[in-house]
Formats: sequence, C-alpha cells, structure tokens
Amino acid sequence: MAVTEVYNMKKEKIGEVDLNDSIFGVEVKPYIIHDIVRMQLACRRSGTASTKTRAEVRGTGAKPWRQKGTGRARAGSRRSPLWRGGGTTFGPKPRDYSYKIPKKVRRLGLCMALSSRFSEENLMVIDDFQLAEIKTKGFVEVMNNFDFDNALIITAGSNENLERSSRNVPGFKVMPTTGLNVYDILLHRKIMLTKESLGQLEERLLS
Repeated sequence: MAVTEVYNMKKEKIGEVDLNDSIFGVEVKPYIIHDIVRMQLACRRSGTASTKTRAEVRGTGAKPWRQKGTGRARAGSRRSPLWRGGGTTFGPKPRDYSYKIPKKVRRLGLCMALSSRFSEENLMVIDDFQLAEIKTKGFVEVMNNFDFDNALIITAGSNENLERSSRNVPGFKVMPTTGLNVYDILLHRKIMLTKESLGQLEERLLS
C-alpha cells in the first residue's frame, strides 16, 4: 500500500495514512476516462431545443392559388418549409442524450482518475476540515496555507459551513464522497480528501 502524509488545516503534518492500491495505484487508461467523461457530459445535456414542423406553425391550410394557369410555381400550403414563416424540416426536438456504461467501468474510471492525481502528487489528505462559521475569508486562509488556487475538496458528508464558505471562491468545489465523479476530478488540479472520506471511498469503490 502507498503511504501519504496527513495534515491539519495549518498544513502541519500530524501523521500518515495508508492508501489502498486498488483505488490509488491503478494503471491509467485514457480511453476509459474519455468514455466516462463523454457519458457524463452527454447526461448533462438538456436536450430541450425544439423547432416547429409545418404541421405546428401558425397559418392557413388553404391552397395559396390554383394549381395551374397563374405562371407561378405550384404551392399547396403557406406553411411549407420553402416559404418564409413556414415550418422547419428535420429540425431538433426535445430528446434525451443520456446513456449508460457499465457500473464496473465507471468505478474503474474513478479509481484511475484518483490514481492519476496521486501519481502527479496532486492529492493530499487533511485530518478534518471544519470551519467555526460561514465565512469566505476563513476558507481562503486555509487554502492559502496549502498554496492552492484550484482544488476539489472531498468530505465524508454534508458540511454546510465549508460548502457555503467556498461557493463564492472561483476554482474550488466541495463535494461529498457520494457525488465524486471523474469529470470533477479532471476539472481541478488538486484533490483534497478528509481522512474520514477515505474509508467511505473504499466502501463505495471496493464493495
């Protein structure tokens, strides 16, 4: 097992912790991570774009002029896609872009993303991250102690003071282990895990 240092909020080393190689020592395969990120982004698409067909646009159903004898091209409806104000041909309609990939592959991709950050020495463990009050200044001071300007902070559960103190600071995101995903790991240069969240990660990814 790999070993990493555990720090407090002042970046003082207070101990060490073992990291499971099945989570933090996995060989990284970029194509798997790519597939998972594509799936996540597809699931986030709203798919609400919508256009009106010739059956839905407003307009009379009467034939504009008689079929023959006028010298003009034949026309059967003012709602024709060829006419200004007519319907749209093959335009977008509300749809669901989401799709799924196997659960085992999603878990493997998450382990690969964490392993990648650990191998880059961009993953660290903090003993606990509790703020006495909801104050952005307090959160920024802790991040300055670690010299972080971009980080994903993983907690064991809901931490209202931390979440509300950090939400106005660009480049930072607080997330419980239940919401951890590949896209957010790749989106942030640094990963900060609370010591308690490590046990929850093992339960989630190795069960």
